[in-house]
Amino acid sequence: MREPSALRSFQGHTPRLGERVYLDPQSLVLGDVTLGDDCSVWPMAVVRGDMHRIRIGARSSVQDGCVLHITHASDFNPGGHPLTIGDDVTIGHKAILHGCTLGSRILVGMGAIVMDGAVVEDEVIIAAGAVVTPGKRLEGGHVYAGNPAKPLRALKESERAFFTYTAGNYVKLKDQYLAE
Repeated sequence: MREPSALRSFQGHTPRLGERVYLDPQSLVLGDVTLGDDCSVWPMAVVRGDMHRIRIGARSSVQDGCVLHITHASDFNPGGHPLTIGDDVTIGHKAILHGCTLGSRILVGMGAIVMDGAVVEDEVIIAAGAVVTPGKRLEGGHVYAGNPAKPLRALKESERAFFTYTAGNYVKLKDQYLAE
């Protein structure tokens, strides 16, 4: 039996980590996954790149209980959908991201779901509990809420500043964990 590890290879793919990445020992990062510099993956989060690739940019955090997965290629979905996440993305507790594309400077609220083929442009807030349906495109510069997610209003300047603040806050926190 293997020792438990937050990192696992699958089908010849081993996760690749940037500089200063923090993986909680109770998280799982598996397969064809790349995490950018200063990323963090917190307790009970699963980042499972077993049948397609997952790419996460710098300073992004995957908080407790999140599930990040892909859509595999098949006759029903030729090409499948990888999961791609940009820089400075904060993924709130228990969010689910599945085979979608997120730009940079995004806040995914707690318990939100972003489904297959959805595209979220830069500088978006997805409210807690929102559901972004398959193939939907969220235009940058807005707050989206509801099921299905709909534009609520334009972002305020203070909310735009919050993207880099919250990403930086998680970088500081993961640095404290790495120092222990």
